[in-house]
Amino acid sequence: MGPNGEQVGIVRLEDALRLAGEADLDLVEVAPGAHPPVARLMDYGKYKYEAAMKAREARKNQANTDLKEIRMNLKIDKHDYETKRGHIERFLSGGDKVKITIRFRGREQSRPEMGIKLLNRLAEDVAEHGFVESHPRQDGRNMVMVIGPTKKKAQARAEARKRKSDAEKAKRREEEAPQAAETTQDA
Repeated sequence: MGPNGEQVGIVRLEDALRLAGEADLDLVEVAPGAHPPVARLMDYGKYKYEAAMKAREARKNQANTDLKEIRMNLKIDKHDYETKRGHIERFLSGGDKVKITIRFRGREQSRPEMGIKLLNRLAEDVAEHGFVESHPRQDGRNMVMVIGPTKKKAQARAEARKRKSDAEKAKRREEEAPQAAETTQDA
């Protein structure tokens, strides 16, 4: 390809190097496996910089979801249940998956339906923040369920940044309002 992106066709190596020198560009081989090999005239430094910026932007937008774990007993108190539910909602709204584990002790192992009932109730309570990714299943003395977030982690982070900036703006407005009132009273 030529300096303006147009197709030049098959050109000898010496001619291609001369064209690159005249245009003050680099001759870059883009498809060495092709027959004949495909080369392009471009500013290689600019190309590397743009590729690095694209990779950086992709890494910034890519966020790994963590798997948070919440453990509870089958005979959980109402207040403890509400506290755990609040933690689960916070994790889900942050874009993380949550693994809920119920530990069965002693005779509780003979009543797995109670564990399923508790996990289903919990799934209904946090339905607006997440969805059941892995339904309750018995795993030895434990029963496990995984709930995934409805929002992606990058989206959740962007919303958190927006809320934070909005709160800072509101705080600045509140700080400026009394100062403006004092200046009008002094006059």
